[in-house]
Amino acid sequence: MKAWFPVRFASAFLLVCIVPAVLAQGTSFGVNRLAPYVPSPPPVVERMLTLADVTEQDTVYDLGSGDGRIVVMAARQFGAQAVGVEIDGKLVDQARARIKELELDDHARILQQDLMQVDLSPASVVTLYLLWTSNKKLRPNLEQGLQEGSRVVSHDFRIEGWKPVKTEKLTGQGRDHTIYLYEIGKH
Repeated sequence: MKAWFPVRFASAFLLVCIVPAVLAQGTSFGVNRLAPYVPSPPPVVERMLTLADVTEQDTVYDLGSGDGRIVVMAARQFGAQAVGVEIDGKLVDQARARIKELELDDHARILQQDLMQVDLSPASVVTLYLLWTSNKKLRPNLEQGLQEGSRVVSHDFRIEGWKPVKTEKLTGQGRDHTIYLYEIGKH
C-alpha cells in the first residue's frame, strides 16, 4: 500500500509536468515539433486573416498548419493562394483530403515539411500558432525569407523583439485569444 501512492504520484507528475515541458521545448516523442497541435477556433482564424487584410492577391503560408483550417479559409473565403506547412503525416493527410473535398486544389496545398526549412519567399502573409520560444527560433527565417511589407499574424504568442502594428483580443470557446499583426519592415 505504501508503494502505491509514490507510483501514482510519479505517473501524475509525468503527465502534468514533464510531458508539457517536453512539448514546449519542441520535441514530441522523437518528432521535431515546435508546438503541440491545438487548432485555432474558426472565429479566430477569420479574424487573423481579416486583420492581415488578406485578398486574392496574397499568398498565405500557415506554418504548423495542423488540419489545414487556415489554409482552407484563406483560399475559400478570401480567394488567396494558400500553403500549409505541417510535419505530422496524419494531419497532412487530413488537410489534403479536406482541400480535395472542397475542390480547392487550384488555390490550396499542404507541404509535409519542417517549417524551419520552408522557403518563405513566395508568402505575402504568414500565420502562426506556435509557442513564443518557437516564434523566437523562427524569427530569423521570417526576417530573411519575407519581403518588406509582408504580414505575419500570430495567435496568442508574440514574436520577441518585434513590435506589432496591431493587437486584438477576442473571447471565444471559454477563453481569451490575442492576435498579433506584424509587418516586415515596421517592427
